[in-house]
Amino acid sequence: MTTNLTIDELHQLYASGGAKPSEITAAVLARIEQSTERLNAFITINKDAALKQAEVADANIKDAITTQPLAGIPVAVKDNMCTTGLRTTCGSKILGNFLPPYTATAVAKLEAAGAILVGKTNLDEFAMGSSNENSAFGPVRNPINEDYVPGGSSGGSAVAVAADLSSVSLGSDTGGSIRQPASFCGVVGLKPTYGRVSRYGLVAFASSLDQIGPFGKNVRDVARTLSVIAGRDRYDATSANEPVPNFLNALTGDIQGLRVGVPPECFGEGLDAEVKTAVEAAIKKLEERGAEIVEVALPHSKYVVAVYYLIATAEASSNLARFDGVRYGYRSETAKTLAEMYQHTRDEAFGAEVKRRIMLGTFALSSGYYDAYYEKAQRVRTMLCNDFAEAFQKCDVIATPTAPTPAFKLGEKVNDPLAMYLDDIFTVTINLVGVPAISVPCGASSAGLPIGLQLIGNHFDEARLLNAAYAYEA
Repeated sequence: MTTNLTIDELHQLYASGGAKPSEITAAVLARIEQSTERLNAFITINKDAALKQAEVADANIKDAITTQPLAGIPVAVKDNMCTTGLRTTCGSKILGNFLPPYTATAVAKLEAAGAILVGKTNLDEFAMGSSNENSAFGPVRNPINEDYVPGGSSGGSAVAVAADLSSVSLGSDTGGSIRQPASFCGVVGLKPTYGRVSRYGLVAFASSLDQIGPFGKNVRDVARTLSVIAGRDRYDATSANEPVPNFLNALTGDIQGLRVGVPPECFGEGLDAEVKTAVEAAIKKLEERGAEIVEVALPHSKYVVAVYYLIATAEASSNLARFDGVRYGYRSETAKTLAEMYQHTRDEAFGAEVKRRIMLGTFALSSGYYDAYYEKAQRVRTMLCNDFAEAFQKCDVIATPTAPTPAFKLGEKVNDPLAMYLDDIFTVTINLVGVPAISVPCGASSAGLPIGLQLIGNHFDEARLLNAAYAYEA
């Protein structure tokens, strides 16, 4: 039974009687189990529950595909989104056996739309990383070449789609954690506008930056999934009360007169030559489809990595203070006093990258340094917002590389945090500003590794952004 079909293709198969959801789900679960040792994309496989969901879906699938956008579709979810009764680990020892009492809104919306949850995907611990090598459950491998990283932190979700272990998946994006692995694995990944999708049930890394978004085999699958998960949520005060269009209807492929902004700052020093060639060729194709290419300036982009890693680590140090061994999760058995329990629990159960970011963030927020670091970073963040506001006066979408290089080898940068952080140089700005962005495959390196084109839209303008990506993909 084939597992490499898009949502449209699966629904056509169901409608014709060529397959049932139980058959597709069983085939996907078998493929996940066969790939686990090689790719390590999943932390938890939801086998029994998924098969039961699929058997229920069999009974009325031909009617369901007309009313439920994801009827009978196998989906995977990054393991930092809460799922009732199904463990949520965040890729960390400290939450190794945590069973949430509630389900994240985005996941609940998937299931309400008929999706079948096949499992929870591997990730960098607490979504902190760009390579998916920081998980307490071991690294994820890129299915294109298993000697290479899949990108992070949503590497497991990207691999799930790229390796046909699910039709679509959800990831979270704090500084590029959907778009960069999408680029490395050759799939489509969307980071929506901040507030477009509820964060309720997403375990927080950096609350002003985190956003849930979909991976798919093509732009149509991503657009369909966004239509399902988007919208105001009374459980999340940061979710926006914006209308949610049917994003599939926006995919006309007509980009005649679309103004595509190209910032020279994103095509200079540090950009791999093959990436530059592929992205410039992709922009040329947009022009051939009728788009107008205009130059835009992002003068403060040179500060983005420093600004991001001050703000993100500051928020992380605050959010992760709740993991102390008192209420839930791992508790050290070696401590004799309350203070020792805090210290030993966090020392034993947090990984090196999480500890590094907590320490950086605590320092940035400490007395005497707050004004010099955190407050200054927030001021530059405002300048970045102004840069984008001015750029969008001249263009409708902005085109850049998703990442400065194709995927790198496992272990290549694990001991060089600064080199790893610089891999986020084209993606972190989007989270600081809160706008939507999508990565679509635009070629491959001479080594056969995928390259991604990043298209950036204005706030809540996902419809136009998705259509631009769809036109390029076509």
